[in-house]
Amino acid sequence: MAVSAATRPKPFLEAEFCKGCLRCIDACPKDCISQGDQINAGTGYVPVELDLENCNGCALCIQACPEPFGLRPETDHADHVHAAEFELEDPKTLFGERSSSAPTPVARPGSEIALPATEPLVLKGTYASALGALLAGCRHVFGYPITPSTEGAELMAKVLPKLDGAFVQAVSEVAVVNMMYGCSGAGLPCITFTSSPGFSLMLEGISYMIGAELPGVFVNVMRGGPGLGNIAPEQSDIKLACRGLGHGNTHAITLAPATPQEMLDLTRLAFSLSFKYRNPVVILGDGYLGQMTGVVRLPKTMTKPGLPAWAVWGDREHRSNLICSILLVETELEAHNIHLNDKYAEMAATEQRSDRYRCEDAEVLLVACNTPAGMAKGAVEDLRNQGVKAGLFRPITLWPFPITSLAPLLSTVKRIVVVEASPGQLEDELRLALSHAGIAPPPISSVRRFGGVLPQQSEIVAGVLKGGAQ
Repeated sequence: MAVSAATRPKPFLEAEFCKGCLRCIDACPKDCISQGDQINAGTGYVPVELDLENCNGCALCIQACPEPFGLRPETDHADHVHAAEFELEDPKTLFGERSSSAPTPVARPGSEIALPATEPLVLKGTYASALGALLAGCRHVFGYPITPSTEGAELMAKVLPKLDGAFVQAVSEVAVVNMMYGCSGAGLPCITFTSSPGFSLMLEGISYMIGAELPGVFVNVMRGGPGLGNIAPEQSDIKLACRGLGHGNTHAITLAPATPQEMLDLTRLAFSLSFKYRNPVVILGDGYLGQMTGVVRLPKTMTKPGLPAWAVWGDREHRSNLICSILLVETELEAHNIHLNDKYAEMAATEQRSDRYRCEDAEVLLVACNTPAGMAKGAVEDLRNQGVKAGLFRPITLWPFPITSLAPLLSTVKRIVVVEASPGQLEDELRLALSHAGIAPPPISSVRRFGGVLPQQSEIVAGVLKGGAQ
């Protein structure tokens, strides 16, 4: 039985679902639909407008609409709940508070254990870093071999089974960082050793760890790039560690050791900072520092870690804990980012670290880190012997950049020369820190090498005497 035009339902428009694609205009044989001229405040789109005086209810416009609820028969209107009444709910709050009879989790404190006195050791940088992790109480290591960092993981693989620990060689660096997510979620100290291409693959996972507020230490022994590059030293990942730790609002304290001793000391420090702030910490070495040997003295104590209250440990006490970085409601995610910003601000205010050499009266200030800082230190002595009042400022934290200790030196400094094995990545951090601090610096020049070639002492001296490369 045919349905008359008088009884066929006419369409109604749900403006919140209309994207203004205009397909319905082309489909309507009665010219009942026209292009709108008012922006919908809820969507930012311009919905079409209906004039149904001549509408015969053919429903061709409804069929043409690509949105399931954009144009609908008016018979649906009575039972329709307006789109504005729908609110996206976060799964963690959808069903209310989780009922649990478990006690409130409390932290189990760690302790310091005295070490016997030992003679100094001669270790390469990666071994020293591994030893620093062991002394910090780390017994869980995840890694994927990549030159020039592999020896750190190899040493851990040998000793951890004897210490009731575990080394897991993952199938890729992507797997490594996700294993670290799970391990740190249980409240356990964990570390990985990698190099530049591997570090790049870990960035998404690091972003997840930052979002979920999980600790973890990433030792990146930098090598030449871009791409696969080579295995020689280059300061190629400063921009990644300081400005590119995955998507979103991410920062991590970034430590730049210059000797095997600092590889040990800063790795141990990294675990303390990582758990203090519930945030990953990055250690940036370079290919020479990872492989060269140096004298290393052990500390007087080692750490026996505790268990943080937030850990997802699997026992009754911690059963109500949840580790997650998913916040679907925009306002909640904004609030979380504000919380992260407050934490970053605390890091920036309290965790700046630097080393200064002959800076008291320096008129030419060299700025360098990692292995190039050793060449720069030698250049300071050469320049002093030639009557140039030179000094070396060595940032130990690249993020946050130690601007607080740099600023007082600039009253006597006439020129800054940045020495680095990269195309200006360290200089960019320096300039950004100066800008944020509202400091107008003296002229800045540079001595740079690339592709695994390090600036030599003679080049630095020549660069200073000639005014440096602009």
